[in-house]
Amino acid sequence: MLVIVAPGQGSQTPGFLAPWLEEPSFAARIDWLSAVAGLDLAHYGTEADADTIRDTAVAQPLLVASGLVTALALFPHPADAFTTVGAVAGHSVGEITAAAGARVITAEQAMVFVRERGRGMAEAAGAAPTGMTAVLGGDADEVLATLTKHGLTPANVNGAGQVVAAGTAAQLEALAADPPAGARLRSLPVAGAFHTTHMAPAVKRLRHLAQSISTHDPRTLLLSNRDGHVVHDGRDVLNRMVDQVSNPVRWDLCMQTMAELGVTGVLEVPPAGTLVGLAKRALPGVETFALKTPDQLDDARAFVEKHGQPSHLTTSPTWRLVVAPMKGTFAAAGAKAGDHLAAGDVIGTVSSLRDSLEVTAGHGGTVIEWLVEDGDPVAPGQPLVRLHPEAVA
Repeated sequence: MLVIVAPGQGSQTPGFLAPWLEEPSFAARIDWLSAVAGLDLAHYGTEADADTIRDTAVAQPLLVASGLVTALALFPHPADAFTTVGAVAGHSVGEITAAAGARVITAEQAMVFVRERGRGMAEAAGAAPTGMTAVLGGDADEVLATLTKHGLTPANVNGAGQVVAAGTAAQLEALAADPPAGARLRSLPVAGAFHTTHMAPAVKRLRHLAQSISTHDPRTLLLSNRDGHVVHDGRDVLNRMVDQVSNPVRWDLCMQTMAELGVTGVLEVPPAGTLVGLAKRALPGVETFALKTPDQLDDARAFVEKHGQPSHLTTSPTWRLVVAPMKGTFAAAGAKAGDHLAAGDVIGTVSSLRDSLEVTAGHGGTVIEWLVEDGDPVAPGQPLVRLHPEAVA
């Protein structure tokens, strides 16, 4: 199975878009998304220095636009992606790239959303000196205990021995003076304490705007930063992207779900490198591909062909699938073929050693066919039941 991943803020480097913009169609698409975002993304991706593109209001739209347009270069006919891409995921702001790639929202909606996200987070970050520091290595429990002692939030739990601490400048200075035993610290080129309560004002603004964004269910499996679960309801994806701004990114759980899915290949869109580096350490035996420049496209397409397989999700207008959010054992709630379910009705529960989740019929409908039985083991994203959406009571 192939997973496409999109990196988050801090992965951008000066000039990373320059080789891509030599292709006229790529440049034209960047110009279009620049017009939507109200930013000269071509300039920021080619000529701007590191300090300029560190600005949250610049970096976030730049990353989303870059990921979307390079994905189009990889899949010139976008529908082809859904015959090969098994799942998508994005780290922090990269989750917007993933959501647009899975057709939950359009590219234009993604650019407006990320523009407002970047502005809101930049304003929130400006309220007090805050930042983020990567904690590499050390004992996991001791790392978390040290962060708690200094009042810091584990804003990114990235797996492979990497946790990102976020908080005020004073709290980060205290961490630098008293780090966890055996851990190395690296300050990150971001402008604030993202994924913490410091970002609450940005969440309020995004929640208001999200009310006017139309959504569609993902065309392929989409893994959520919140908990690594497969999310198959478009509105839930959007709500999670809003809440994610002030809550930790659990990339470790996303990679755990990838392992449970049996992923064989992980491809990262530009500016690539960070996420495939984590995958190499956390997913032994899984092949990775960091797409950085257009001269790699032929090799990237060969990688896609090697690892790709058709998605079992569908956009059929006559029925909808309800899928398992995670690996576990399914316990049915009792609905039978022909029963009518209202939107939000519980169809069953998936339980694992780490969690137990109710599964609901997000859109409601009539039960056409059960695809699993009570007590069956299920994988993340596995279809559970087929519903006829036009027969809602």
